[in-house]
Amino acid sequence: MALSWTISSWPLLTALGLLSCCSFGWCEASRTRGSTSGVSRQEQGPSSLERVKRGWVWNQFFVVEEYTGTEPLYVGKIHTDSDEGEGNIKYTISGEGAGSIFIIDELTGDIHATERLDREEKAFYTLRAQARDRLSNNPLEPESEFVIKVQDINDSEPKFLEGPYIGSVAELSPIGTSVMKVTASDADDPTYGSSARVVYSVLDGEKFFTVDKHTGIIMTAVADLDRETQDRYELVVKATDMAGQMGGLSGSTTVTIVITDVNDNPPRFPQKMYQFSVSEGVAVGTPVGHVIATDADMGENTDMSYLIKEGGELFKVTTDVETQEAVVSIKKPLDFESKRTHNVVVEAVNKHVDPRFVDLGSFRDQTIVRVSVSDIDEPPIFQPPEGAIMEVQEDAKVGALVGIVTARDPDVKNKPVRFSIDRTTDLEMIFHIDPDSGAITLGKILDRETAGWHNITVKAVEAENHAMASHSAVSIRILDVNDNPPELATPYEASICEDAKPGQLIHTISVVDRDEPQSGHRFYFTLAPEASSNHFTLWDVKDNTAGIRTQRSGFNRHEQNVYLLPILVVDSGPPSLSSTGTLTIHVCGCDTEGAIQSCNATAYVSAALSPGALIALLVCMLILIVLVLLILTLKRHRKGQRMAEDEEDMRDNVIKYNDEGGGEQDTQAYDMSALRNLYDFPEAKSCDSGADIRSLPQWIQANRVGGGAEGAAAATADFSLFKGYIRKKVEQADADLSVPPYDSFQTYAFEGTSSPALSLSSIHTLSTTSEQDFSYLSDWGPRFRQLAGYYAPGNPEEEGS
Repeated sequence: MALSWTISSWPLLTALGLLSCCSFGWCEASRTRGSTSGVSRQEQGPSSLERVKRGWVWNQFFVVEEYTGTEPLYVGKIHTDSDEGEGNIKYTISGEGAGSIFIIDELTGDIHATERLDREEKAFYTLRAQARDRLSNNPLEPESEFVIKVQDINDSEPKFLEGPYIGSVAELSPIGTSVMKVTASDADDPTYGSSARVVYSVLDGEKFFTVDKHTGIIMTAVADLDRETQDRYELVVKATDMAGQMGGLSGSTTVTIVITDVNDNPPRFPQKMYQFSVSEGVAVGTPVGHVIATDADMGENTDMSYLIKEGGELFKVTTDVETQEAVVSIKKPLDFESKRTHNVVVEAVNKHVDPRFVDLGSFRDQTIVRVSVSDIDEPPIFQPPEGAIMEVQEDAKVGALVGIVTARDPDVKNKPVRFSIDRTTDLEMIFHIDPDSGAITLGKILDRETAGWHNITVKAVEAENHAMASHSAVSIRILDVNDNPPELATPYEASICEDAKPGQLIHTISVVDRDEPQSGHRFYFTLAPEASSNHFTLWDVKDNTAGIRTQRSGFNRHEQNVYLLPILVVDSGPPSLSSTGTLTIHVCGCDTEGAIQSCNATAYVSAALSPGALIALLVCMLILIVLVLLILTLKRHRKGQRMAEDEEDMRDNVIKYNDEGGGEQDTQAYDMSALRNLYDFPEAKSCDSGADIRSLPQWIQANRVGGGAEGAAAATADFSLFKGYIRKKVEQADADLSVPPYDSFQTYAFEGTSSPALSLSSIHTLSTTSEQDFSYLSDWGPRFRQLAGYYAPGNPEEEGS
């Protein structure tokens, strides 16, 4: 379909040039004007056989936005070359807005907009055009697509979508310092005209800040912005479209600019002098007062430290990190009598100094802190305060003066002071002190070698107020007196070979002296007069040691194996003291290289002994023989006594076997009849035997004397009592984990003849006459298996024999 389009000749739109035709493809060199000229194929005559030249190649219409007229707005016209104006062609449109926003005249192809369009909501509409035969409704040409664009007008003002804005800039920033950027957006078409070209300007606050009209960057206009004077500014920034030309639309926003702090202000004390009062008796470290310096800055720029420029001998200052206060406290004890007023110069200094502003002045300030010391009643003060050191000779007599301690009342001159010694530091009461003068004297004889120093505590109190007391340490040094002789360091022993040569060094000796002379020790050595001078010599080395040398050769240890050499040692005094020590020298046998082999004098002596040794040896042997005989006699005497006791009391007649059996099952190792027939008295079976019944156990006697049914009943009752008693003992034995893990034989006996329980001993029971049944022993477990075998009932033949 060869479609062409026609637009209205609306003067306003033509004048503004808002409607145009954009080529979709290409145009022929020669063209026709379209259907508006009334030219048709039939009217072209001979040219009808040639290719028909297309009209305008089109694809879009334009319509202005925000049309406010009462009639539908004419958009354009579609037409086909086959339309001869006879009304046989019907034009239709479809697509976006067809039939609602856009309507078409089916006969003429005119398109109108029926609604007010807004380019900012929708910039274009895509539709399709169709030419059909009105009678058959068949398409005459293929459907063609076209676009209706909404033409922009300047109907949207610039808007700051991110406003209101908040920015910051440091105080004292130079002119032109960038603060922040603001951006306004315009909904108009930026590609058409100047409707969306925005420029910026400052409406309020232009004295301190400017804005770049093209970029929207806000900058400082002055260099003396001071946060301490004004810490924030409110600006009004305007954005105008149409590049700021007359008739452009505009929008504005508020910009808050905060001035940030820099350290441009030094600390300042509100006062040039502060006064405080403190008592002289307060402890070291007690705060005297607080002062603070102010700083107009903020944050870390106000951090400061304090120091003392003058008067720091008795006071110190610290900084409270929380409150930024200076805390003045006592460094050393104060004395009202020495000085009553102290002036302390305190200085405050900024911690973080900005080097850019050092030319503004010194970032520090000073003030004077005046401290007045008030008087209190103080205890006496010792001279010297740190304590006294005294000296005394160790040989000083009792009552001798050691030294004098002094103390005074700091409040009143010549006020009496009383002295005493803290006896917890002098339990032995070696020293005494005069309570008025403070003179320390000896109470006992001293011994420097026992204790070289004595440390005591002296107490001083006011005579009129004993609550005011002070203490001082007194160290007393005991000066040495030469009262101890020198002694050999150890009991020296030396060894020499039998073939030792003359002049050979045997040993080196040294001495010790408990004294400590101030000039040092000097000892002198010599052999004592009783020493054998023909064997050994002494050599004084002059360094408080001496050497022992041989004087001859040919020592024989069989003749004499030990030599005792007395050595006399003398100190330098005064007075000189001496002592004699003994050096023991053993004569030994050595090999060819001089190594000692043996020092025993009897190593090569035969078995011959001296008469004294033989006598001692014989005496020892005789004593041993006497002891052995005495032991044997005692054993025999005890054995006979025991046998006699066994004959008198049958309850203790226990047959003891010392041979070791073969175990529980071995019953043949020894004769069991001795236990089973221990009381085998045939005459006891007779009822008329009266005299011999006394040899039986008492419980048997009772049964035999009672006789008959009553005696049997009594025996049965007694046996039940014994049975319960034995069962209890068995249970205790089973529960006792400390007993041996094998059968044990236990004996139970009653003391005395008048006990109603009589005897419990099973050994006194006659196996031939006892009515007691011991068969229950076999039910007591493996531990009593052997015991049950002892009391098993015998054969009738054995009983009758």
